[in-house]
Amino acid sequence: MTKEGRVSFFSTSIIEDIEAITNTAAGIIDLSTNQFAFAVPIKDFTFKRTLMQEHFNENYMESGKFPRATFTGRFTDASLAAATAPGSHTFRAEGDLTLHGVTHRVAVPATLELKNGQLQAFATFNVAPADYNIEIPLLVRENIAKIVRIRVVLIADPVATPGSRSAVAN
Repeated sequence: MTKEGRVSFFSTSIIEDIEAITNTAAGIIDLSTNQFAFAVPIKDFTFKRTLMQEHFNENYMESGKFPRATFTGRFTDASLAAATAPGSHTFRAEGDLTLHGVTHRVAVPATLELKNGQLQAFATFNVAPADYNIEIPLLVRENIAKIVRIRVVLIADPVATPGSRSAVAN
């Protein structure tokens, strides 16, 4: 389980590059059931320019109305027990990604590795803002990419619960 996962997004366009980062993603991975759940507070993303952050929260993501993004599902292609073996292991995470109040079923490649007694999870995937009804005003439409790259880094300490082996992302 973690409450300090790192999520970033990057948008590149002819006009400008936009990047934001948060270190407050929370998540849990249950190694016995292959299930996971993650939540990211939208207002916690920080930008290089304060004005970008204001526009992101007020105009695009409407973070007062949609305060968090979530991703819940399961790893589908193998038992996560393999993630406790030495080395890096690639899995497929499938589930429901909810952004801006819109949910889509997605599949994301993820890498899990047990290192120094902690489960580390890494994923990179793309999201199209239009797929989640995130409206970009015409005036700045060329400033924001149609596809945004998302990167996730979670480091979870093992947490034992009755009947399961879980890792809670930090």
